Amino acid sequence: MTKKRVAIIGAGPSGLAQLRAFQSARRAGEEIPEIVCFEKQRNWGGLWNYTWRTGLDQNGEPVHSSMYRYLWSNGPKEGLEFADYSFDEHFGDKIASYPPRAVLFDYIEGRMNKADVRDWIRFNTPVRFVRYNEKDETFTVTAHNHDKDSTYEEVFDYVICASGHFSTPNIPYYDGFEEFNGRILHAHDFRDAREFEGKDLLLLGSSYSAEDIGSQCWKYGAKSITTSYRSAPMGFDWPDNWEEVPGLVRVDETTAYFEDGTSRDVDAIILCTGYKHFFNFLPDDLRLKTANRLATADLYKGVVFTKNPKLFYLGMQDQWFTFNMFDAQAWWVRDAIMGKIKIPSDISVLKADVTERIAREDAADGAKAAIQYQGDYVQELISETDYPSFDVQGACEAFFAWIDHKEDDVMDFRNKSYRSVITGTMAAEHHTPWEDALDDSLEVYLQSEADA
Repeated sequence: MTKKRVAIIGAGPSGLAQLRAFQSARRAGEEIPEIVCFEKQRNWGGLWNYTWRTGLDQNGEPVHSSMYRYLWSNGPKEGLEFADYSFDEHFGDKIASYPPRAVLFDYIEGRMNKADVRDWIRFNTPVRFVRYNEKDETFTVTAHNHDKDSTYEEVFDYVICASGHFSTPNIPYYDGFEEFNGRILHAHDFRDAREFEGKDLLLLGSSYSAEDIGSQCWKYGAKSITTSYRSAPMGFDWPDNWEEVPGLVRVDETTAYFEDGTSRDVDAIILCTGYKHFFNFLPDDLRLKTANRLATADLYKGVVFTKNPKLFYLGMQDQWFTFNMFDAQAWWVRDAIMGKIKIPSDISVLKADVTERIAREDAADGAKAAIQYQGDYVQELISETDYPSFDVQGACEAFFAWIDHKEDDVMDFRNKSYRSVITGTMAAEHHTPWEDALDDSLEVYLQSEADA
């Protein structure tokens, strides 16, 4: 019998989780399908693969990463820790609960180096199109090898889309944008907070991008920060030079005007207005169309495309849990492909599962209820596979504490510590408070208190 072939699109955290899932089965002595992972960047890591580039990359491809230079984890690492590869194992010592991007990238990479699956990935090779062949129930994947500047096709039995959904910006328009004398950019193109030192900034949005990019700019010396909300303010106790105002109406050369009749002179506008699920390499019959929510449309168990159960999507939900949720999904998808989990053949059963999940999300009231909802989802998937069990409820509790700490002081929460649900280790206190840690490189971050 010909060996089944599986295409994975993307080598970010979700795609890497899928590679690790198959590698885990192979290490246990199981026969696995042939795996080919297509990655359009030159290295793995997805959004965590930081680049200075914006717009188009060296190949003329849209830049994937929305990562900025001084990003730190905006949630405790104890809520995202890999069950099979702890932070203690990777770093050989305990570290603080809110690592910067370089530290988290190193952690992701360490796990994959240990798994030794890099040769399963075709780097610098974006997928151009995927076609489903009804006759033999296979997929034809068209890819472009930039190293050879050649396009080719290959046939696969299953496709797993792990291309992410935080790389195609949602960009609104407001009257006067053409006349504004300063810079207008989306959060996707934000790279270095130092660019805005001494500037008066307007950030449009009231969610995590606005909160975090505003915090970075405040930390690195912005003169003032104004965040504009459409429905409700974030409501934190902001520093003295940070204000929240209602929705933007229009701008002129130098000034922004808001719904409450007030105005502000601003030097730059950053659009923290979210991202689109965008799959231009998929035809309509294979393309996921969903809002950014915890219960995605058309995905049975949050991963199986109801319109074609041989196509899977990873990490397409709005996210409280991240790395360990991707793992739970990847292990489940692996077992479905390998025949250890049976996907119902009745499409009405698949659709009913989606409907029920949406209803439960709609009934969840507030952030803590949403965290619990997603924690329960992670636990559900783990219970159906051999993914290493861990204290999912403990991870939820870490997120609950994080919510409370942000309410207490949004500029101080990254100085808090939590206990690992994998090892039981209490996180170290970082040698420098977040507000004062202007050099967050891997080397400086990992210095001991004495060295610092």
